[in-house]
Amino acid sequence: MTRAYRVGGDLPPLEIPVTRTLIVAGAIASRDYQDVHHDAELAREKGSPDIFMNILTTNGLVGRYLTDHFGPTAVLRKVAIRLGAPNYPGDVMRLTGHITDIRAGEPAEAVVQVTGDNRIGRHVTGTVTIALPGPSPKRGGA
Repeated sequence: MTRAYRVGGDLPPLEIPVTRTLIVAGAIASRDYQDVHHDAELAREKGSPDIFMNILTTNGLVGRYLTDHFGPTAVLRKVAIRLGAPNYPGDVMRLTGHITDIRAGEPAEAVVQVTGDNRIGRHVTGTVTIALPGPSPKRGGA
């Protein structure tokens, strides 16, 4: 059965503990070797209280949040995010989403406004277009 989505629908929140390991592993996985993502002493020398998460890790976590909700066969078509407050070790990032548009087609698409907050403020704001899994409603299907 195909799940029904509607404009105005909210996705359940997802809380992600921001650990030192997550920050460093995300930086390494995305080949971002900037010292502010793995060396606390150098990050402090540059004015940051600690290492902080890079945008590519945040982008991946936003994608995970949406595919966790829409399913593993959903496809991210367009991701546009902007960073705000840094994610430091010890933070918890709370992602939330709100469906702003449903577009008919093969496949149908949802447009989702995503935000992620931590203890110091808004870490990420973005809009994601996602191709919805399953058969088109006009074809029916199992």
